[in-house]
Amino acid sequence: MEKIDSSIGFSRQDSIKLSLGLIFILAIMILVSLQHGTNSSVLIVAAMIGGYMAMNIGANDVANNVGPAVGSGAVTLIGAITIAAIFEAAGALIAGGDVVNTIQKGIIDPVMLDDSQMFVWVMLAALLAAALWLNLATALGAPVSTTHSIVGAVVGSGIAAAGFEIVNWNTMGQIIASWVISPLMGGVIAALFLYIIKVRITLRNDMIDAAQRNVPLLVAIMALSFTIYITLKGFKQIWPQIVSIFSFLPQASKPSFGVAFTIGMVVAILTYFFMRRYVHNKRPSLTNNRESINTLFTVPLIFAAALLSFAHGANDVANAVGPLAAIYDALNSGAINTKVGIPYWIMLIGALGIVVGLALYGPKLIRTVGSEITELDRMRAFSIALAAAITVIVASWLKLPVSSTHIAVGGVFGVGLLREWLLRRDVKNIDADSLYMMKHDHENLDEFINRFKQASKEEQDAMIKAVKNKKSKISRSLELNNIERKRLRKLFQQELVKRSAIKKIIAAWLITVPASAFLSAFLYFTIKGYLQP
Repeated sequence: MEKIDSSIGFSRQDSIKLSLGLIFILAIMILVSLQHGTNSSVLIVAAMIGGYMAMNIGANDVANNVGPAVGSGAVTLIGAITIAAIFEAAGALIAGGDVVNTIQKGIIDPVMLDDSQMFVWVMLAALLAAALWLNLATALGAPVSTTHSIVGAVVGSGIAAAGFEIVNWNTMGQIIASWVISPLMGGVIAALFLYIIKVRITLRNDMIDAAQRNVPLLVAIMALSFTIYITLKGFKQIWPQIVSIFSFLPQASKPSFGVAFTIGMVVAILTYFFMRRYVHNKRPSLTNNRESINTLFTVPLIFAAALLSFAHGANDVANAVGPLAAIYDALNSGAINTKVGIPYWIMLIGALGIVVGLALYGPKLIRTVGSEITELDRMRAFSIALAAAITVIVASWLKLPVSSTHIAVGGVFGVGLLREWLLRRDVKNIDADSLYMMKHDHENLDEFINRFKQASKEEQDAMIKAVKNKKSKISRSLELNNIERKRLRKLFQQELVKRSAIKKIIAAWLITVPASAFLSAFLYFTIKGYLQP
């Protein structure tokens, strides 16, 4: 029987996961039926689809927050899932907000819809289409933007209901621009911080002394960035309640950048002195190599995974519960309201759905982000997490639409491509004849390259000099043409980022909005044909 299951690609473990997922959806059906009566069939179906959407958000989107920490070995897969589950749920329930926009990102004009019934069909089709697309992307191992999925789905069902005029194409243009902006910003910032770590710490002769000076400053920058990020994005929905508790804060409906920056500076200063003490206490147990210095970034990475998860739960739970809350309000009021309250039971469906989806299907995407694109250590993962927070802050300040998924994956690409560039730059210091002798010598070439990558700058220079001297003693009679020289160099230009992974993920990004839009339009006509009297 196991051979049969294996041959069709469906194991007993998959059956258990599917069964647990179905139990969660059936539990939603029973609870909503008990609370609102079996006559509310549309609401019951909408709640089940909302739970299904939340599960897919947990399965696909949360990997961006914890994947680098898992891939670097800072935390185990089970530990990461536990941290993410707790903080995703906390972010959704504590800071998820009690009001949501019924039309995601203002991309369609609800005035052009004939009545609330048509609006319900549009939202129902969009929610199901986005969930199905996310499910497919997760099965293919492609991390995609849940926000882009729901945006594309709303556009598709909106056009099906009222034509192309219903869409705000300027807003859609900004969203399309974010496909390029998000990964580029994330990749550049992550690569920049990794380069700083290399230059300021790992390429120094005395790495321990360099770490003593620079690690506290780097972690303080991280603390500043995450405090601003959490204040602006994680607490914006509950800022009035926070202000009522801490009377010294300025009275406002949401935190300003100035307030967030001030709080961030206080946290950063405290973090700096704490990390100075921490590194000082760890110094006797450190050795002067990269692996030892790497351990200093473990605790910051765990905090980063937790804070990213909290902010994600606070913000992205709306992708699941927003359309559901809109459907609930339209069914109760018989009108289309631009902003509606979110009942606690709806928010609970979103929070629990994210946790269930993460626990059952999250590991696949966590592995993709953490280890299948490029090899990550804790310094690289630290750079990616820091880039995620800084990119969101800069984008918010510039009022640019960005995707957290694209930022995180762009950061992974960025650190991998930086490593490739550095290796190729260093290899160019070795002439082609030397490369030829190294290739045909009895030394293990892979061992040489690994030692070269781990060495300090001074040690790398010495290794290059030794190879050149060795070459001059062995042979000076090599006659290589340009094609042969290029071919030899390519032997040393290792691809540290899997090109197949890049192509698959970028392809998924490009088709997310159109795919969810076409699917949503099809579902709208199906739902309309079934429910219309």
